[in-house]
Amino acid sequence: MKTSSILTIEGTELRVSNLEKVYYPEVPFSKGEVIQYYIQVARVLLPHLLGRPVTLKRYPDGVDGLFFYERHCPTHRPEWIKTAAVKKSEGGRVDYCLVDSLPALIWAVNLGTLELHPFLHHHRAIHRPTVVAFDLDPGPPAGVLQCAQVALHLHALFMTLGLESFVKTSGSKGLQVYVPLNTPVTYTATKRFAHQIAKALESQFPELVVSQMAKELRRGKVLVDWSQNDDHKTTVAVYSLRARSRPTGSTPLTWNEVKRAVQSEDAEQLRFETAQMLERIRRRGDLFAPILSLRQKLPRLTI
Repeated sequence: MKTSSILTIEGTELRVSNLEKVYYPEVPFSKGEVIQYYIQVARVLLPHLLGRPVTLKRYPDGVDGLFFYERHCPTHRPEWIKTAAVKKSEGGRVDYCLVDSLPALIWAVNLGTLELHPFLHHHRAIHRPTVVAFDLDPGPPAGVLQCAQVALHLHALFMTLGLESFVKTSGSKGLQVYVPLNTPVTYTATKRFAHQIAKALESQFPELVVSQMAKELRRGKVLVDWSQNDDHKTTVAVYSLRARSRPTGSTPLTWNEVKRAVQSEDAEQLRFETAQMLERIRRRGDLFAPILSLRQKLPRLTI
């Protein structure tokens, strides 16, 4: 790709610039290649962003440069970029970007956005999450394989509750487990449920799981982070790139893949770069598609 170019995307002209700038020096992988990846992945990514306010995590000089979270949608945005106003508890509001089309996605990526962090709710129902999310975060020397063990324990627990659950890599250090709901529910209920689940798992597997945030308790264990279930928190989108040393992304997995990785003790089976992610999509489609439509009710816990 040239240093700069005019792209016509779905009838919208969009100038993209600095395409040769290296964003991932270890590979190397350029800004132009980041844009190409997002164009290719858009058909499965965009449904997971549709209608959700999004925080943009921007790395204008690549993964080794300074970064910042952009919650307020930039005022210099094109007029066709949609926004959603979200009231702040301390007063005022934040006008978040809505990344609901391919032109909007590539516009955001051209700003240096590597990571997309949507809310667990739609902007028209900001107090109604559509999923319960668990972020499995390893405390060294624990790693992604320990996260995989915990994910399997979560999956088994949800099966006993009659709930389907889905797993993806975070694209960074750990894994994330989602329980789709898509039924009327509040964050108060989902957060309480998630906390109960985390504590139950900690009680059952105290050598492996911790449910408290304190860093001194997390060494060698996996934090089951239940606190993500909150109307002011965002979680990295499925298929989003991550700002690691190489262009890895948040990748949906099957539960059999998680089991095989644990059995083989091979952490590389749980790490995917752009070419691998795109090949998986070509062969399997969107493994996270049920998150968007599967309707489940939050059960009352007796555990």
